[in-house]
Amino acid sequence: MDARPDSLPVKERDTPCRSVAGPTLGILDGMARSTEPSTKAVKEPGRLKQMWQVFQMTRRYDSSAVWIILLALLLPILLGVLLGVLLGNGNGFVIALWILVGVMAGLVTGLAVLSRRAERAAYGQIAGQPGAVGAVLRSGLRGTWTGGEMPVAVNGKTQDAVYRAVGRGGVVLISEGPAGRTKRMLEDERRKISRILPNVPVTFVNVGPDADAVPLHRVPRELARTKKVLTKAEVLAVKNRLASLNTSLPIPKGVDPFKVRPQRSR
Repeated sequence: MDARPDSLPVKERDTPCRSVAGPTLGILDGMARSTEPSTKAVKEPGRLKQMWQVFQMTRRYDSSAVWIILLALLLPILLGVLLGVLLGNGNGFVIALWILVGVMAGLVTGLAVLSRRAERAAYGQIAGQPGAVGAVLRSGLRGTWTGGEMPVAVNGKTQDAVYRAVGRGGVVLISEGPAGRTKRMLEDERRKISRILPNVPVTFVNVGPDADAVPLHRVPRELARTKKVLTKAEVLAVKNRLASLNTSLPIPKGVDPFKVRPQRSR
């Protein structure tokens, strides 16, 4: 008498299902475990690895930086050894102390030079691109100088722009583009500032393709060279007055965002 599937005991009918489900669940568990590390956040590189990456980037765009950094690193060390020999009088502890001071000074000097050369190399990569001056004003200013990443005036056709920085030297307007095309924009902005701040000096700085233009990496230094005529309290007051100046960029003709009607759904 042939055995039909319906006549099989319940235990025998369940056995094949377990044999298939077991390996399948095991594979799924393995897949879950294998994908689990990929979902974890990628660890940030350590400090030494970051410094090495910065050095590689700097060397790629500035080959002379390697020798300058080595010179800044080795000169203090050699000076420490020399002072230890001359002033130590044969005392090993004093000599070692001077050498240690030289090593520490060399590391500090080398890192400072690396930072400056890396900053210069980074600015060199974005020089000539629209918005490059804004990047410098956002992260490269020192002291009391502050500036906005967004320009205060833009020519939509040529992409020339004017940026503004405020510090103890007064107000500095920085043009991005050829001097001949940005001169009128600079004068317009100076007239706006003179209406509300008649006694604050306004200086022009041009960053562009002209021969006498200021290189991008020298913009912070150019600002620092301006004569200090304001106190810190006056700088804050100037910033507050300039905040009230309307610096909204012009809207293209033919587009009025306040009159745009939403499309009806069909």
